[in-house]
Amino acid sequence: MSRLMTAVACAALCLAASPARAQEDAEHAKDHAMVSRFPGYYISGSEAQEFGAHEFEVGDDKYQRVEGRYSRIDYALKDGIKVAGPVMIARNYANAVTKRGGATLHEAVDESGGVMSARFTAANTTLWLQVQIANRGEMYTLYIVEEATMAQKVEFTAAELGRALDERGSVALHGILFDTGTATVKAESAAALAPIGELLAGSPALKLEIQGHTDNVGAAAANLTLSQQRADAVKAYLVKTFGVAPARLTTAGFGDTKPVGDNRAEEGRAKNRRVELVKK
Repeated sequence: MSRLMTAVACAALCLAASPARAQEDAEHAKDHAMVSRFPGYYISGSEAQEFGAHEFEVGDDKYQRVEGRYSRIDYALKDGIKVAGPVMIARNYANAVTKRGGATLHEAVDESGGVMSARFTAANTTLWLQVQIANRGEMYTLYIVEEATMAQKVEFTAAELGRALDERGSVALHGILFDTGTATVKAESAAALAPIGELLAGSPALKLEIQGHTDNVGAAAANLTLSQQRADAVKAYLVKTFGVAPARLTTAGFGDTKPVGDNRAEEGRAKNRRVELVKK
């Protein structure tokens, strides 16, 4: 028996042993924005993580670990609703994926339950979906991972940043964040920008060029303009927040012309979306 089927069996026993079930969605629980529920079910539990991982079954006893934005949503059949059956539930999700241009990766479902895994692309993101069905279809769980690399939350200290600039001449930072298609510095970028301000304050002779880089999503000309605007926005932040003399900072935008990762995959695109500091 596969690991996932064992988990299904355990979950089914837990459900059977519980007293009367609630008929409303669990507090704060909701469907995934891109994947709806099968009619007649309510959410009995859920979990969401900004960055997590799940091992998707892609064959008999074959698994693939996928990392990114993670969601687990548990569904249970409402009282008085006729159960559709595991095969119908799994096939409905498989057909929905196919209609979006995706593909079923594995299906092992019978009248008692089972597992169906699939993958599709939406909004420039690859989504992995797994339907895990138990109790002859009275309960099922959706595992969804929007494939992505981890957002880097910890950046250089001022001392480390200065040492890296001395040794390499340039440093790429991924913790300076912007909303998609804009040059507005997000508030959560403060932790990545603080060491730059500290370094500049402690090294009065230091001059930097701030370079903006994007992935290749969108028109090249627009990306070029956006990268320049983002570099300018970082300069403006450092000048306003830390009192850095504007003459010490120059800016340049390169758009998608200097990739450091493969733009065909989200992992590569995430590497390409960056701000680089170059010692002058």
